[in-house]
Amino acid sequence: MSRREEREQAFALLFERLVNQNSVEEVIENAGLARDCDVTDYIRTIAYGVEQTEEELNQIIEENLSASWKRSRLSKVTMALLQLAIYELKYMEDIPLKVSINECVELAKLYGGEDDASFLNGVLGSVAKKTEQSND
Repeated sequence: MSRREEREQAFALLFERLVNQNSVEEVIENAGLARDCDVTDYIRTIAYGVEQTEEELNQIIEENLSASWKRSRLSKVTMALLQLAIYELKYMEDIPLKVSINECVELAKLYGGEDDASFLNGVLGSVAKKTEQSND
């Protein structure tokens, strides 16, 4: 499975978790039963990492939304994609910032609304800029 496919599977698990409000463990178990999903180490790292750092990730999301947006207005697709990408930006140093952002934008084009890709690009660009500044 390619990293892109793994990322898409991780997104699907995170989305399902948000919709059903289940734990990652339950979502992974259900995915294996329902669709014979091969949950790789990368997918587990993302899913459990997002679950463990969700409060921090949500705070970062709120800090990087424009003044007219609130986290409660975001769709579950948007939230899952933001959590996935921000987790990668903060905790997976082997993945370049631009790759995380680009992959998230591409997934938004597949699964989100018509404006989601540009919205996510803007939010993640802001997060990446702050991340790069804090690493200097």
